[in-house]
Amino acid sequence: MTVPTTPVRPGQVWADNDKRSAGRRVTVVSVGQTHALVETSLLRRTSIRLDRFRPTSTGYRLVKDVAP
Repeated sequence: MTVPTTPVRPGQVWADNDKRSAGRRVTVVSVGQTHALVETSLLRRTSIRLDRFRPTSTGYRLVKDVAP
């Protein structure tokens, strides 16, 4: 598993880089060993592998950070 370039923390807002999900943003609710629980703008909760939190074409980019 690749480590994210930025530590993933609750409260952060990340944007989906995938063209098929243009405009999708998620807010991190909690972080586990391998996945982060996130909430979408539609108030749905889902989990995302931590290695996807990096700025690649199918990853996520950090939009709003929180204090550690």
